[in-house]
Amino acid sequence: MNFEQLFTGFQSIRVVILGDVMLDTYWWGSVDRISPEAPVPVVALKNKELRVGGAANVALNTASLGAKTTMISIIGADSDGEQLLRLLKEKNIDTSYIHSVNNRVTTNKTRIMSRNQQMMRLDAEITTDIDEATENLLIEQVKNCLDQQQPQVLIFEDYNKGVITERIIQLVTALCKERNVIIAVDPKKKNFLSYKEVTIFKPNLKEVKEGLNLSVDHIDLSSLQQIHERLQQHLHHQISLITLSEKGVFYQDETSHKIIPTHIRNIADVSGAGDTVIAVTSLCYAATRDMHLAAEMANIAGGLVCEQVGTAAIDRNRLLEECEVLLGE
Repeated sequence: MNFEQLFTGFQSIRVVILGDVMLDTYWWGSVDRISPEAPVPVVALKNKELRVGGAANVALNTASLGAKTTMISIIGADSDGEQLLRLLKEKNIDTSYIHSVNNRVTTNKTRIMSRNQQMMRLDAEITTDIDEATENLLIEQVKNCLDQQQPQVLIFEDYNKGVITERIIQLVTALCKERNVIIAVDPKKKNFLSYKEVTIFKPNLKEVKEGLNLSVDHIDLSSLQQIHERLQQHLHHQISLITLSEKGVFYQDETSHKIIPTHIRNIADVSGAGDTVIAVTSLCYAATRDMHLAAEMANIAGGLVCEQVGTAAIDRNRLLEECEVLLGE
């Protein structure tokens, strides 16, 4: 495999991400004492940092790898939404299909950090499903985007914040199938069994157990194959990619299946790793139709971003170097 050529080829891929976008706010400070008012630490704030999160972090990852990236979502008509749009535009992500509405707020997760550890998280959000009028607007946005941009892949990035509903899943899946667009899914519990007939279904092991109501004590190749079969009975999808935390990833497609173990890393923070895995998997599969290679590369990429604190996009050059070293022949 010529990885330099593969990574250059990512620039010709157009990807659309549909899902729940968020603003990640980090307040960094130091802790030297306990409050005299209550048994809680006093954080002396040093600086504040804004990052994109949720589905927007998937977009950040695909854009970092060079793909032409478009984000479709619903946000609040508020200052957090304006900040989020600004951050996405700075990374050359197309935001023209993100719509702001007055009856929602932009999800903002504020993390208070000290010594690279999270002290507290404050969430501002609305998690009820969007209303029918907003659903209709979003579906129209998807139609326009698919017709105007003709992407190779669409990623459903579901964080249970209400943007992705069952109706949207059904209609958008049908639109993509009509146009031969690859459909990749990073699911959450609420809509877990609604993603029928998609191309790639990528839950983590905990989500699979909850979604299928499974109690599995021992995870090995045989038990994971059975899980894939159970998923297919419900979803009739093509490919399963299940992340296994420190044990790596498992994939199964029509012709092969394998557990790919993790590479040794200095883990700092696992947040956002799933976003990176679905981004790398989708791009690699769109470019090569080789699921084994896509899983290998996604496994490496997920480990790399875990070495950083907070949500972060994959570094293209570092991933390229690691792929050449670990996967090159």
